[in-house]
Amino acid sequence: MAARTTNNEPEFPAGGQGDSVTEIEHAANPLQRLIQQRLKEAKLSYGDVARRGGLPRSTVYTLATTRNLVRPPRPATIDALAKGLDVPVSVVRAAAAESTGLHYYDEAPSGNQPGDQERDLLIASIDELSAEDRRHVAALVESLRKKASHDQSDD
Repeated sequence: MAARTTNNEPEFPAGGQGDSVTEIEHAANPLQRLIQQRLKEAKLSYGDVARRGGLPRSTVYTLATTRNLVRPPRPATIDALAKGLDVPVSVVRAAAAESTGLHYYDEAPSGNQPGDQERDLLIASIDELSAEDRRHVAALVESLRKKASHDQSDD
């Protein structure tokens, strides 16, 4: 069990001893695990991360404790969180995306042209969709990928 501070915030860094199952292992999503792991490794508090990254403490706390993120944090929040946690932005971006059921790729697959407007629109719009709508889009994309794969095998 994690120690609690006076503001009822779990104090992961100080809880180095105790149960063999840590809070990190109980985190439900990759962003929670990343934040909690860095808090413990660097002996930081939510407030420390917030100050270092220029974020409100409540934002760091919410991201660290919300099990089911509806959408990824805004790019500026991801950048600030990476700075506060002292990890590469790509690590936070990937964890945040995965926590909402999205997949993030650092490099565009071969054949994608930079500046492809339809691709850029799809990527930019994904945050505006509900979780249910994202599932529908994902199913459609998977269906199109299977069709394309099937069409190629017929050639």
